[in-house]
Amino acid sequence: MTEIADRYRRVADGFTSRVEGIGAPQWSAPTPCTDWTVRELVSHVIGTHRAVHANVRGEPAAEVDAEGDLGAQWQAARAEIAGALEDPATANTVVGGMFGEQPFESLVSRLLCADTLVHTWDLARATGQDETLDPVATASAFAFLTPIDDAIRRPGGFAPKINPAHDADEQTLFLNFCGRPA
Repeated sequence: MTEIADRYRRVADGFTSRVEGIGAPQWSAPTPCTDWTVRELVSHVIGTHRAVHANVRGEPAAEVDAEGDLGAQWQAARAEIAGALEDPATANTVVGGMFGEQPFESLVSRLLCADTLVHTWDLARATGQDETLDPVATASAFAFLTPIDDAIRRPGGFAPKINPAHDADEQTLFLNFCGRPA
């Protein structure tokens, strides 16, 4: 297993545990992403996974059934990404996107891991679960996002940065950079 596949697995495991911890009444709860409920946030993460996987296949992404079983849809989307990372030919297939051309595994490493990691925290905060993020994945996502600061501060992107406390830990620095009040 490559470092990227291993890091993706840890990030996906974190999101999975939070999805499994959602209580029935919490699906309509608000999240730190002010435009989304818990159901909409989970649907977004599934949709992003499907779009990234469809990119490597050269096909349109399947729609998310937002009223369906999001737990099962998440497991399927996650399995598709993990399977693609395990296949060296697919992992090294060059794909395009908003970050330019790059190998599929690089897109997963950068975009998909960062997006899923941030939304793991959002989901945990919205549902009262453990907010601890994988520290290696956090450092990697922070390193990816920092140089594209201006690009992520747009409608539908991250909120304005929050000035962290002088003694903030790495996770708090990352979340504050992403506009989250950790």
